[in-house]
Amino acid sequence: MIKTLMGAVAPLSRDRSPGQGTGPVVSMLKRLTTAQMQMLVMVAALLIIAVFFTLATDGSFISSRNVSNLIRQTAIVGILAIGMVFVIISAEIDLSVGSMMGLLGGIAAIMDVWYGVPLPLTILITLASGLLLGLFNGWWVAYQKVPSFIVTLAGMLAFRGALVGLTDGSTVAPTSGALSSIGQSYLPGGWGWSFGILVGAGLLLSVMKKRGSQRLHDLKPAPVAFDYGKAGVTVLALLGLLWVLEEYRGLPTPVLIMAALILVMTLVSRRTAFGRRIYAIGGNLEAARMSGVNVEMNKMLVFGLNGLIVAIAALILTSRLGAGSPSAGNMAELDAIAACVIGGTSLAGGIGSVFGAIMGALIMASLDNGMSMLDVPTFWQMIVKGGILLLAVWMDAKTRK
Repeated sequence: MIKTLMGAVAPLSRDRSPGQGTGPVVSMLKRLTTAQMQMLVMVAALLIIAVFFTLATDGSFISSRNVSNLIRQTAIVGILAIGMVFVIISAEIDLSVGSMMGLLGGIAAIMDVWYGVPLPLTILITLASGLLLGLFNGWWVAYQKVPSFIVTLAGMLAFRGALVGLTDGSTVAPTSGALSSIGQSYLPGGWGWSFGILVGAGLLLSVMKKRGSQRLHDLKPAPVAFDYGKAGVTVLALLGLLWVLEEYRGLPTPVLIMAALILVMTLVSRRTAFGRRIYAIGGNLEAARMSGVNVEMNKMLVFGLNGLIVAIAALILTSRLGAGSPSAGNMAELDAIAACVIGGTSLAGGIGSVFGAIMGALIMASLDNGMSMLDVPTFWQMIVKGGILLLAVWMDAKTRK
């Protein structure tokens, strides 16, 4: 009798399609990759944070002025996280980025305030200095085999000491109007909309190209509504953000710089041999080496790239403050690392994305901004951020298992 029942049930189980019996939401979720699920969770967390602080502040949290403030706050941490994510993907760490940013910002302020160096030359020297400092860190890690934790911890102390020595422990101010415009200016009215439309068109074209490539290689693409729905929601969110920013003073220049870096570094990570090598090194170093990857050179280049991106953040920070301060960038490395980990970057290496790190930076900045608006004591803010970082690392460890 058991055999008879099994024979009757078997055809039914064979005829049932994988998606049969499930609703459209469940079917859509099944199509999401792990990275997309992480992104969905981050978006949901960001919405919960926004709703909570909006209710707690009687709507002030989502006012156009505060949103503009929040996005500008995100820019510096976000740019640091863009560089840091490559370092962590390569299974390394950089604890010196905060002190390096302070030192490079101090160098830019000294050239601008004390010596009156023209802005293009100030930018060039600052970027070159960041690249050299990053390569210096990378040389010790890659070729001298000193653990990156030790190298960058030494750099954190040395760079901070160099900053105090160069500035003689005093604030270098005020910076010129040309330098200050980098971090304090806004795009003229209407330019933000042009930028949003351009990005939206590029996103839709990339979806069309991806679907065409899948059909060309006889791969079944996802349903049209699924692919274009994701792109449409992203474009609507971007246009909504631009509408809020235009209500205040327009698109801040630091945000535009961050957006350009997101685009460039995403292409580097996904479309270049260098990006694939970094993921390979972080995923399995020995396998990458046996595949012919020059591990030492690529690791040094990762730290050099990180130093270059830190220099961009330093210019924005100095111009926004209008001064070079001995305490500038203090503890910024922890915010950058937290943004990467919250954004789904694995501390074990080999996993992470630029956009995820930006989402993590936005979550951290939203918490900072909201708690400051509620006058939450500083020590509680630090406890909350520390708890979130611990939770993110714990989730990363559980996911890897």
